[in-house]
Amino acid sequence: MTGPRGKGSVVRLNMTFSTRILVGLVSGVLVGLFFGERAGVLKVAADGFVKLLQMTVLPYLTISIISSLGSLSYREAKMLGLRAGAVVVALWVLALGYAFLFPLAFPEMESASFFSTALIERRPPFDFVELFIPSNPFHSLANNVVPAVVLFSVILGVALIGVERKAVLLDVLAVGSQAIARATRLVVQLTPYGIFAIAASAAGTLNVEQVGRIQVYLVTYVAIALLVALWVLPGLVSALTPFTYREVLGPTRDALITAFMAGDLFIVLPILIETCKDLLARHELTGQHGSGLPDVIVPASFNFPHTGKLLSISFILFAGWFADAAVPLAEYPKLALAGLLTFFGSLNTAVPFLLDLFRIPADTFQLFLATGVINSRFGTLVAAVHTVAVALIGSAAIMGAVRFAPGRLLRYAVVTVALTAVTLGGLRTLFATALAHDFRGAEIVYGMRPLGSYPDAKVVAAPPPADAGTEPAGSVVETLRARGSLHVGVLTGRLPYAFRDRDGRLVGLDVEMAHHLARDLGVGVEFVETADIAALPGLLSAGSIDLAMSGTPVTPKRAVAMLFSEPYLDETLAFVVKDHLRERFASWAQIRGLGAFRVHIPDLPYYVQEVRDRAPALTLEALPMDRRLEEGLRAGRFDAVLLPAERGSVMTLLHPKYTVVVPAPDLVKIPLAYPLARRDQDWAQFVNTWIELKRRDGTIDALYRHWILGSRAVERQPRWSVIRDVLHWVD
Repeated sequence: MTGPRGKGSVVRLNMTFSTRILVGLVSGVLVGLFFGERAGVLKVAADGFVKLLQMTVLPYLTISIISSLGSLSYREAKMLGLRAGAVVVALWVLALGYAFLFPLAFPEMESASFFSTALIERRPPFDFVELFIPSNPFHSLANNVVPAVVLFSVILGVALIGVERKAVLLDVLAVGSQAIARATRLVVQLTPYGIFAIAASAAGTLNVEQVGRIQVYLVTYVAIALLVALWVLPGLVSALTPFTYREVLGPTRDALITAFMAGDLFIVLPILIETCKDLLARHELTGQHGSGLPDVIVPASFNFPHTGKLLSISFILFAGWFADAAVPLAEYPKLALAGLLTFFGSLNTAVPFLLDLFRIPADTFQLFLATGVINSRFGTLVAAVHTVAVALIGSAAIMGAVRFAPGRLLRYAVVTVALTAVTLGGLRTLFATALAHDFRGAEIVYGMRPLGSYPDAKVVAAPPPADAGTEPAGSVVETLRARGSLHVGVLTGRLPYAFRDRDGRLVGLDVEMAHHLARDLGVGVEFVETADIAALPGLLSAGSIDLAMSGTPVTPKRAVAMLFSEPYLDETLAFVVKDHLRERFASWAQIRGLGAFRVHIPDLPYYVQEVRDRAPALTLEALPMDRRLEEGLRAGRFDAVLLPAERGSVMTLLHPKYTVVVPAPDLVKIPLAYPLARRDQDWAQFVNTWIELKRRDGTIDALYRHWILGSRAVERQPRWSVIRDVLHWVD
């Protein structure tokens, strides 16, 4: 404090920069919790702060790499590559080891999910050339393609080593580097305010429901990430170099907090570089070029997968465990190599590739995106400590200051093993008790509510078959308007198109479509329920129903008996198989290798022929699409059932011991349409036009996302906040 405490005096607190950042963090969280989702307005300020930090990073990296490499000799550059490279490889091994420890913490659990378009997507191969080789370095600079920019800078820096008059350019680059560093320091002064905006936005908008679904992975990742960031990496630095544990984490604290809150390593690279250079100078590890080594090591190592990224390999193991498609121990080397190579690029590209490579349901990628809200921040914290470790150990190795003292290394190893064992054991105990998982797939499915609000509709049983020749006269539109209601045939139990919810109400995608059609016609709706699809032609011919709406696949045989509307959706032929059989159905080639394996299949000649064409040796047993299907799945009597992936995914929610597999490489699409009476082409033309209107106004897409993808299967509650849930100032 300054000034006397007398009357009228001004009292000012002199807080350190770290304290100001901490105050910004805590106050941001409190504001987010107080205002809830209304704090989302601060996301604009949060994004603006991150972009300000990003503004100077790429120019700084480019200049620092060129100038630092250019100032070396060829011998020094070779030594730097070999020794710093060895440090990076050693940290890779350490990171992979911890990633492969994750399954030791996972408990037993059942799970399943709605259909995901990721099941049927065929992704392009990973393009290393496009990522690393800059055909136009200015394009790479403009589009923030960091690996390509760094490769260009490294090549230019190496070329500069042999230039005779390089001192002129090095002086210019030094001035540019100082100017950019000064600009960065000016922006960094805004960090407490930026952290406040980031924390408030995140705390106010975090989806707690999503976090609850994947708490096992979240808790495990956070615990192991903290262990690696706060002990394993800084402890290794202190065991191998003159730098103490406090020196590794103390001076870098502000940068680590900033990286953690922003979830972005890139923005703090200049700060980490300067901090490492200060530490080297403090220990007099400068030599001729020692003080500039972090300028080369940090930007160059940025392009290689860091520990934070490699820990994300654990998600592949989690996804396999979650979907009952666990990656076997023998496949770990393959996963390590594939992950190491693909993680040179974006995680959002690499993770789907690895899921596909190890035949893990691709829709689990949505869980990865959900975990990113929290895990990206802890991963960035690990990445920042990794960067410091590479810079300090690498610089010490080049300067000959790395020491292999058996006593120090043994103490480090003992403490590390003990902390790791306690962490894994504690997680396992926690999951087995406090966080025990109770899968409620059936509750989710039968608890789904319609997207819209509709008047109560009458549901009647189908009348007895009418005598031949009783086809009613007049058009369908005239008839239904005269009686004031649309008669819709439904086959109940056809999830997710028409079924009874837990309260006995008729719901589903096509049930909602029927309500939309009746509303657009200006009439009411009456559902005529039948259990036998073979009864539909008779009901349509007799005029008992005007059309059927129950997710009916179009097949050649059915097209002979009934007139169909234009398709409104496509389904994808797939297999619903027991979890342990998933890999055996991953491709048609593997299915052919099963020989006479027994598969239950809907009693549809079209389906049978499609399978026969691709796997003629399979033993196919016809299965009526009634309650016997669900009873067989519930009892586990079926090893494999042929079903559309969209329906099969819902079945796995009801019976989580099964999973959906869409065999590669070719997809078999089955169109869905509405059966109509053959007598009225005008009615068919009207329905076709109406379907096109519903497609264009987004109705079909919205219902598809809800009933097929399950995007709103669980009603999302407003984010908890003090202003709403405690003070009740707002609704």
